[in-house]
Parts: sequence; structure tokens; C-alpha cells
Amino acid sequence: MALAAKLQLRQSQSLVMTPQLMQSIRLLQFTHVELEHFIDEEIERNPLLERAEPQDDAASDQAQKTEAEPRATEDGDWFDNEAQWSSEAISEKLDTSLENLFPDDPGTSERLGPDLTAQWKSASGNGAASSSEGFEAGDMAAASITLRDHVGEQVALAFADPAERLIAADLADSLDETGYLRADLAEIAARLGTDAATVGKVLDVCQTFEPAGLFARDLAECLSLQLAVRDRLDPAMKALVANLELLARRDFHTLKRICGVDEEDLLDMLAEIRALDPRPGMAFSAGASDAIVADVEVRAANDGSWTVELNAETLPRVLVDHIYFAQVTPQAKNQAEKDFLAECLQNANWLTRSLDQRAKTILKVASEIVRQQDAFLVHGVRQLKPLNLRTVADAIGMHESTVSRVTANKYMLTPRGVFELRYFFTASIAASGGGDAHSSEAVRDRIKQMIDEEKSADVLSDDAIVDMLRESGIDIARRTVAKYREGMNIPSSVQRRREKRALASAGR
Repeated sequence: MALAAKLQLRQSQSLVMTPQLMQSIRLLQFTHVELEHFIDEEIERNPLLERAEPQDDAASDQAQKTEAEPRATEDGDWFDNEAQWSSEAISEKLDTSLENLFPDDPGTSERLGPDLTAQWKSASGNGAASSSEGFEAGDMAAASITLRDHVGEQVALAFADPAERLIAADLADSLDETGYLRADLAEIAARLGTDAATVGKVLDVCQTFEPAGLFARDLAECLSLQLAVRDRLDPAMKALVANLELLARRDFHTLKRICGVDEEDLLDMLAEIRALDPRPGMAFSAGASDAIVADVEVRAANDGSWTVELNAETLPRVLVDHIYFAQVTPQAKNQAEKDFLAECLQNANWLTRSLDQRAKTILKVASEIVRQQDAFLVHGVRQLKPLNLRTVADAIGMHESTVSRVTANKYMLTPRGVFELRYFFTASIAASGGGDAHSSEAVRDRIKQMIDEEKSADVLSDDAIVDMLRESGIDIARRTVAKYREGMNIPSSVQRRREKRALASAGR
């Protein structure tokens, strides 16, 4: 076989992930806050980008500005300089104004002028001071106090000895956000060059700080510190706190024997335990929870269908300043400056197109979800249908990964509340009679209702729940019922029976 060199032409298609394409994909999964932060960065880098303010807001601002402007009289502007803010000038202006209002009654200014002037003085700080002198320190919002600051103030008051104050400050630095002490006393003593007894003595004082429960090393100690402040740490309560694992299992029979109390006293003790704060330090948490802003709004239309719209508050308004580009391009001194302006224009056009495409994609996915889950919007969670990403992707002609990015961290406002888009995608549970499958979320809600309606004499076991669900046409396994029940923090039938019997015997 002879070897020879030859040329061949081949055509092929391949997807090239350019940086702009990768950024467009990232825009899909950005939340509203992340998108606003990204746009702010782009506007700072690109001189051709600017935010477009709504015309309604601009008109409103102009109207407010017009109303806020002081009217000038024939004598000139009332507030043209600080000298006219004196009480004499105010009185003179008031007298002139009143005479103009009541030309037939020249005594009006004499009767009303002093009173009006006194009121003006009271409202303006005696009329002699400028607006900056009327500043109130209380008008400023106070900064939030952190746990470290709160404890530091008490350390300064509780310890006069500098050495003990140093140990207390070190202990305070070892507190976590919940107020628990996460440090070994022996290590602190070795690091500060003292003994463990001295550190323990300082810790005893620190454990008396407010709020009660700070500097505890475990949950039992935290509860004990709070009970001691309330003067409720008697021997029975000490025994209860020392056996919290039995309390978690609802083993009330064993707890009554260990604590030496009857059922009524035990229930009173449990009520006191529930009233305590297991994480006292969280009251000083500096983290603020952000309010959920819905990206999509769903409203009922007059014809019985649903109107799906994007929330205008979550849509960034970005414009490309072509006028500025046309002005500065002829003034470019070299090719590098021209290339920079051309790149800025290209990036600005790409960003506006990407934002428009993102909005259209979100609206398309949300509309298909509403179409698939129409029964849920009408009847509630019991009618939630099983749905997966592939079903929505095939219906709208998009890739499954695109739908996954769109539904991440996006929220929908419906007549039944605000839900994350991922909420509508649930697993499928087969029907026992071969009918339509059931949504796992709907089955969870049904299990919760069954347990809420059970009686103390007839507590439902997982097997009994399975039988009842199969009678209603839901084919589900026992382990699935147990998984759903544990996911909703519902105890087992044995624990629920003990608690209900104890409550029933106490007449509650």
C-alpha cells in the first residue's frame, strides 16, 4: 500500500464556550441581589453603561422638588440668607403676610402675629439657630450591639483585677455565635500563664452575665444557668436536665422515676424547659435576613386563566449611551483608545441582550410551571403534580441544565403565597390503582394531617399510615413514610403515644 500526502476538507460543528457565553449562563442563576451587584460592577468598569430610571419616578421626583421649593414673595425669597431666619425677620414677614391676607382688618397681625411667631420659634428651635443646629443625636440609627461588645461591657464592670479581666476577655473571645464557650480551660490557663482554678473562678463570674446561659459549655449547663436565675434548679429539675436524651425520646415513664415526680409535675417541668433559650447568644447576631423578593408574579385573569408577569422591581434597567460613544470616538488619540471604546460598546450591547434574554427565559419557564401546576394554584398542595426538569425543558424547547439554572434561587408570588420555583418540582409516587401519580409534597401534607388528627387512644403507626394511604390510592412503602415523617420532625408513634397519654392523664 503506497503512502501519499493529500488534502481533505471536513465540516464539523462544535460548541465553543466563549467567556461571554459562560457569563450569560451565569446570569441565569444569579439572584436579584447578585445580579444588581454584577451590574454595578459592569457600570463602574464600562463608561457606556448607565442605569435607566423609570419615567414615572423621574416625574414624581420633579414634582416633589417643585413642591419643596419655597415660594418667593414680592419682598424677595424668604430663605435667601441666614440673617432672615432671625425672630425679628420672621415676625416682620408674618405681619406683612397677615396684612396681605386681611387688608380690611389691620389689627389681625397684632392679634395673631405673636402667637404664630411663638409657634414658629418652637418649631424652628427659637428661630435663631440654623437648620444644622437643630440636629438631634437621637435621630441617628443606633448601631447593632454584637455579642462581643455586650459581654465586654459586663467584663469591665465585673472584674477590678486586671489579670482576671484579661482572663475574662480571653473567655469572651472563645464564645461562638450561640453564646457557648468553645475552649478548654486548661489550654487557656497554659496560654495566659495561670492555673485552671483561677480560670474556673473567672468563668463562674462570667456565667452570671446577662442574658442567662452565656459561657455554657453544653446544652445541659446552658439550661441549668437559666433555671438557676429563675430559682427553679431544684433536685428534680437537675435530674431532668441531666437526662435530656430521655426527654428527646419522650420517655416520660423513666423521667418520672428518675426525677421522683408525678405526671402533672413532670409536665410543668417540661413547660419550663420549653420556655428557656437554648442559644442565648443568637439575640446579638449581626446577620440580617434579606426579604424575599419574588421574581415572577402570578395573578388570576378574568377569563379563568393565569397571568404570569415578571416583577418590575427585579428587572434591572440598563442603557447603552450611544450618544456619548459618538462624542468621544472622534476624540480618540490612538488605536488603543479606539479599541477600548469599541470593546466597551460590544460588552454593553452584550449585557443588554443577555439581560433581555434572561428575562424572557425566566418568564417562559415560569409560564410552563404555572401551566403544569394549575391544579395546585386552584385547589392547594393536595393537587400538586409530580414534575421534573426534563418535562419543562421538553415543553419549552430548552436544555434541562438551562431550566435548572433558571429555577435556582428564583421565587414566584402566587395567590397561595411565595414559593421557590424548585418547590414545584417534586418526586413521583405511584398510584395503587394504576391512575395518575402523586406528588411527594402532597403525600407529606396528607401524612401530617393524619398525625395531627389522631387521638391519644389511637396513635397511628407507620404501617397504619401506609394502609390508609393505599386505601386512598397512594402506593407508598413504610420506609418512605418514616423518611417523610422524620423530615417533618415528627416523632415516632411510640413517642407520640407517651406524650399524648401523659397530657391526657394530666387533663390537658
